[in-house]
Amino acid sequence: ECTMKTSIVFLLCISVFPGFSQGRVVRKDETGFAECNVFFSGQVPPEGFTEPFHVKICQQYNKEPRFATLYSTKDKIPLYSAFKFTKPAQSEEENWLVEPQIDDPENDLHEMVHEADIGGTVANLGANQALTSDYVGSGYERGLLNPSFLNEKDFQMATYTLTNAVPLSPALSKSWHRDIGKVVEQALIPHCSKMDHLYLLAGAVPSRVQVKGKVSVPESLWLAACCDASEGWSLGLVKKNNDENSLADLTVRELEKQLLPGVHLFKGNCGKDKQSQKKREAVLQAVSQIRSGEQVGTNNDQETKENGLVRRVAGIIATPFIKLLELLIYIFVELVKFVFYFLWLVVKRVVGTILGGVFSLWNGMLSYLKAISMVLISIPYDVGRVIVNIFLGFLQIVQDVMSLTYRILSIPVGFVLHLAAFPYHSICAIPSVLQDMATGIMGTFSLVIDATAAVLHGFHYLAWHILKRFVPKGSSGD
Repeated sequence: ECTMKTSIVFLLCISVFPGFSQGRVVRKDETGFAECNVFFSGQVPPEGFTEPFHVKICQQYNKEPRFATLYSTKDKIPLYSAFKFTKPAQSEEENWLVEPQIDDPENDLHEMVHEADIGGTVANLGANQALTSDYVGSGYERGLLNPSFLNEKDFQMATYTLTNAVPLSPALSKSWHRDIGKVVEQALIPHCSKMDHLYLLAGAVPSRVQVKGKVSVPESLWLAACCDASEGWSLGLVKKNNDENSLADLTVRELEKQLLPGVHLFKGNCGKDKQSQKKREAVLQAVSQIRSGEQVGTNNDQETKENGLVRRVAGIIATPFIKLLELLIYIFVELVKFVFYFLWLVVKRVVGTILGGVFSLWNGMLSYLKAISMVLISIPYDVGRVIVNIFLGFLQIVQDVMSLTYRILSIPVGFVLHLAAFPYHSICAIPSVLQDMATGIMGTFSLVIDATAAVLHGFHYLAWHILKRFVPKGSSGD
């Protein structure tokens, strides 16, 4: 076998033993979780988790099933992990794994591998599952739903997979694993006659808060236990995310109502009709002692009989007071939270009003200064424009006066000039008139001559034609 000490040894183990640590994504058409159905009461997985983004994973190690996980590819956290208590071993070094087939169903890698060893062999890595980088620098730890310390050595390595982890604050992670460890070892195991008949479901309820906008932070954590034995019983526990010290016990039926509608965690509610009320009360008493900080011994049935009546009476008497104290503490905490929230709202509203008033005042001052600046800047411009207009008006007046003077003076001057030019034009016109008269006389005389010549020519032409017609023709020699 391979002992995981360093990442180099881890890689060597994978190469030598292919089944070192593997998980199998169960197909939609397969019934249940295949080989991992043994981790459920009656080998029947919880019902009601039917969303298309719910992926069933049979977590394996050395080719053996170790626990089962229902993973949400939408919230990128497991909704629950189903497991059984085994003999705890010393915790091994953490070596976180991822499941390649969640992101790339066609990939040939059918086993969980270290994220750094994948390289570029997986398409869309991180599209449907959380990666180590999603937790780095986020302030959240990778909290295991199936705690490694509740498992023996061969099981522990399989629990260090990101498909079994949810983001938890350091304080919540510490208190969750502490409380779950004590409850399982001190309250559940001692009161189940057959340890291999104790079925455990650890789950998370997603919220809208996300780490780096990708991985959902649980709204609450829960544990459902079923002792499917002759004196069987079932129990539910819930821890709120906003209160790491809370640990409320309730029935499985009540727990199912807080999950998705139609959810049934155990087959037949883990033998509801056959449940031993005595055993359940003993488990609740142990849980109450763990919650109150008392040390719970590993009581068996013989010790219970010996201490019997006194312990039972003390538990019965103490339980109401403890419940009342828890209720008072819860009410006080809620009141303090309400007061602080109310004060925060008041302070927020007052500060918001003050800041709003300051902002409005600042905007008003800026607007006022801007208006004054514009007015001051426009004064020289307006003065200059007035001066220019006055000067232009004066020039227009001078122009009008000169134009009027010119028009007044131009009347007598023109008359005098025309009067003085009259004799010149009259005398100079005499030659032109005489020339025109001579031209007219000569033209008339020429016209008379031309008319007389034309008449004579006509008479000549007529006499000639008459003579030619009536005078007999002579000889050719005549």
